[in-house]
Amino acid sequence: MSHSPFRIARINTDAIAGNVRRIKELTAVEDVMIVVKANAYGHGMVPAAKAALAGGATWLGTADIAEALTLRAAGITAPVLCWIHAPDETFDEAVAAEITLGVASVAQLNAIAAAGHRTGNTPRVHLKLDTGLSRNGSSPEQWADFMRTAAELNASGDLHVEGVMSHLSNTSPEDDLEQLNVFQVGLSELADAGLTPRYVHLAASMAALTLPATRFNMVRCGIAAYGISPHESQRPADFGLTPAMTLEGRVVAVRRVPESTGVSYGYLHRTAHESTLALVPFGYGDGINRNASNAAPVVINGSRYHVAGRIAMDQFVVNVEDDPVAVGDHVVLFGDPAVGHPSIHEWAAAGDSIGYEIATRLIPTRLEYVYEGQV
Repeated sequence: MSHSPFRIARINTDAIAGNVRRIKELTAVEDVMIVVKANAYGHGMVPAAKAALAGGATWLGTADIAEALTLRAAGITAPVLCWIHAPDETFDEAVAAEITLGVASVAQLNAIAAAGHRTGNTPRVHLKLDTGLSRNGSSPEQWADFMRTAAELNASGDLHVEGVMSHLSNTSPEDDLEQLNVFQVGLSELADAGLTPRYVHLAASMAALTLPATRFNMVRCGIAAYGISPHESQRPADFGLTPAMTLEGRVVAVRRVPESTGVSYGYLHRTAHESTLALVPFGYGDGINRNASNAAPVVINGSRYHVAGRIAMDQFVVNVEDDPVAVGDHVVLFGDPAVGHPSIHEWAAAGDSIGYEIATRLIPTRLEYVYEGQV
């Protein structure tokens, strides 16, 4: 590397592995799927996947086939499920790579079976039932045709119905339990159609951690594996989870300014007295939430401050007032509160967002990813 990095996403792979072990301990299910979609929620898909498997994950999950193929290209042979597909997807590459497919329609079942014939592999599918989220999945009025087709293709050997799944809204425990009831009806109708899939999974991170009745024999966790809470009212430490990412950099400029100096676009901040301003090279071009302007916390040289003024595309300003600061000094935007860093949830609160978004919106091409850990 010919340059010195000044925007760093430091990822502790041991924390990811440890979080997976904690999820296994809390849920006590046979199988834990760790979701590594969207660049592993901003943490780097392949290193995160390897760390999750080292921590005891038995499955990996992605949204797209392309993500799943990236895992295969990296030499990862563990079971992988993906569930969002292009309207004209042929599924040949996925079936050839032994990627398990989430399926939500009769058309997808038939297309996947045809891909099996072309590739010579028996496709494996997990039937996705909509139980009230009203997103992806076969809705109850479609179940009869959907389940009958799945059962026929399974019986003929054109594909193997390996699992059944749904997804909760996390609106409230009561809403989630109502979806659980619908899911159980779906399982009953599936059995009536002659199918009893090996893997049954409904709970993602929030329900996996807090609603035991939704766990079945597999949980499907994403955000919790990275030490980020699935709900902003709770913190990772409440579940025994450790944040895996520290977003850090270095001060790139310092200036002393007089009282009433306007700072950054729109002058959202003006200095109350003569002050020192430190320039930090992160902005919305790196995926930093502009809505966190004039509010989000940072730590410079171990002391806590807040963003002063508007977050720009490549930079923001911190008013350190009379504290000493120099070009090159260490800055942490968020990390592990246990070691004195601001939390990702503080950034979420400052930007009226959620931890999920703060992590996944990071732009990998603008950051230097540094991986630390034994796994």
